[in-house]
Amino acid sequence: MSENTFPIYKVDAIVLFFRTEVLTAQEAKLFTKADLLPSPKPEVVQRLYMRILQVLYRFRPECHNMVPLMENIQNPAYHEVTTSIMRIYLLMRQVVAMCFVKEFSLNDLLAPKAKKTMSILSGIMNFIYFRKMRMQISQEHVARFRVDMDRLQTCTRGIKEAEKKIEILTTIPPEMQAEDRELSAALSALQATSTQEYQEANVLNETVAEWKTKIAEQTQKVAHTKVEVSTLKEEIIRLRSGVLESPEDLKNLMEKMRENLRVIKTSIKAADVRLVELQNTVQGLDQSGGEIQTMYGLLQDLQSALGVSKQLNEELQELLAQNEKLKKQLKNLSTEEVQMKRAEGMKMDKASKLYIRRQKHKESKDLHVQDVLGQCDQVQQKREEKAEQIQEITRDTMRLRAKMQSLREVCGQTTAKAQGLFDMILASLDNLHKGIEKRSAEVNVELENVAAIF
Repeated sequence: MSENTFPIYKVDAIVLFFRTEVLTAQEAKLFTKADLLPSPKPEVVQRLYMRILQVLYRFRPECHNMVPLMENIQNPAYHEVTTSIMRIYLLMRQVVAMCFVKEFSLNDLLAPKAKKTMSILSGIMNFIYFRKMRMQISQEHVARFRVDMDRLQTCTRGIKEAEKKIEILTTIPPEMQAEDRELSAALSALQATSTQEYQEANVLNETVAEWKTKIAEQTQKVAHTKVEVSTLKEEIIRLRSGVLESPEDLKNLMEKMRENLRVIKTSIKAADVRLVELQNTVQGLDQSGGEIQTMYGLLQDLQSALGVSKQLNEELQELLAQNEKLKKQLKNLSTEEVQMKRAEGMKMDKASKLYIRRQKHKESKDLHVQDVLGQCDQVQQKREEKAEQIQEITRDTMRLRAKMQSLREVCGQTTAKAQGLFDMILASLDNLHKGIEKRSAEVNVELENVAAIF
């Protein structure tokens, strides 16, 4: 982990993973631990890399062997062997870069080492795990998006239905508009009369309170006069007991008492008159109280009607508030829907562009494949022609080899004859040279003798 960004897995885990996730059918059964350790087999590693590219890029294994035949390529048949290896090498460099593996060379394909191969396969295994996890998360996001879209559609339908209900509740039908106007006019008139009657009742309550205070004051005065009468009676009793003692004082007291009685009688008469007046007023007030009670009943009925109307208004306000909330939610949902539509539109544009690109790429690839297949057919025909030419050349070479063999035999015989002739000639030449040397010696002797004679 100090050198890599992923863990190095064990061989058993790698073999099990690639047998279950990458390889299929017979390849998965034949892939074992012995293919990687102690020395990886190049053909197994190459086939495994081809299957990894098929899983990641949908790149089929037979596409690796296609040679991009151009006009300027000479002898394209010679490139078929190296094409698949170079194609795997170039694509695996991209895959290894995505898997954060540092290096990848041709030796990892042609002569792989165990340690390097284990690190590369561990990086690819970690990347496939990550890819699978991200694909699951993206699928969950897509499912949530679909659920949110369904919920948004249900919310929009509910909001439309609520708006229709609010319109039905708030709008008055034309046949009841006249009645509604009459009721609103009667309600306004009733409110005006009720306010006036409330004011009149308040005034009457104030007058009744004043009369009650006055009656309380009069009752207090009557009680005070009764107390005075009782005191006077006591004084009369006391004075009667003392009449015989002082007649002059008695006369004075009698006069005083008479004056007091006159005053008391006058006050009693005035109080009676005032009491009668108060009784009359109280009777009038009782009658007005009955009228006030009837008005109070009417006011209670009006208050109950006003309460019902108030409840209706509150319900209407609640419905309006709910409508506002639903409108806000609808705006939020509409903005979210617009954003989601934009994102979906962008995704659809990207998908359409990718689809168009893929179609163009597919068409170009199909055309290229057709061209390649045509060129392959031409190459196959050329190969067949070349094979026929090679067969003819081999036949000619066999003929030439037979001729050469026969010529070699003839040459051997001729060389043997020539060697015999050469040996014979050489022996004769030796004899000739010896005879010449003898003759020259004899001539020299004769010359010496001749010279001695002369």
